[in-house]
Amino acid sequence: MPALDEGAAYEGDEAEVLTGFLDYLRAVMLRKVADLDDDGLRQVMTPSGLTLLGMLKHLAYVERYWFRSVFDGEDVPFPWTDEDPDADWRVEPGESAEQIAALYRDECERARAIVAAASLGDTVTSPRGRTMSLRWILVHMIEETARHLGHADIMREAIDGSTGD
Repeated sequence: MPALDEGAAYEGDEAEVLTGFLDYLRAVMLRKVADLDDDGLRQVMTPSGLTLLGMLKHLAYVERYWFRSVFDGEDVPFPWTDEDPDADWRVEPGESAEQIAALYRDECERARAIVAAASLGDTVTSPRGRTMSLRWILVHMIEETARHLGHADIMREAIDGSTGD
């Protein structure tokens, strides 16, 4: 994934700036989980059960939801149900860190392809009936990823003292 300081995010057009920031945040999230052992990745950090690996899994499904399901209209599966709305945060015993990281990378790649084939002003109607542009979805994904990356920063420091991006 391209680094934020490789040009486009500073000098590009609007699409390059937005996708550059999102790619930067995606890459930092992957770095936050890259060199931790399985115990560290699965260490519960909050009373609600938050883990770094669970957060990565959640972000993979958020990418899938907004880009593939909402924007592209693809019929794709999700782990959550009305009875279990937080299943995307939970790492199941048979799921490995490598599988979840691969899922995240794959969803990011698919999202990039969808964005590349569209224009920022292209609109869709969300499941809640709101008309929204691809521009809005990109900004929302920057916000969503950055917010969780802030959580990951604090969690990672608590696990092993690692700081920075």
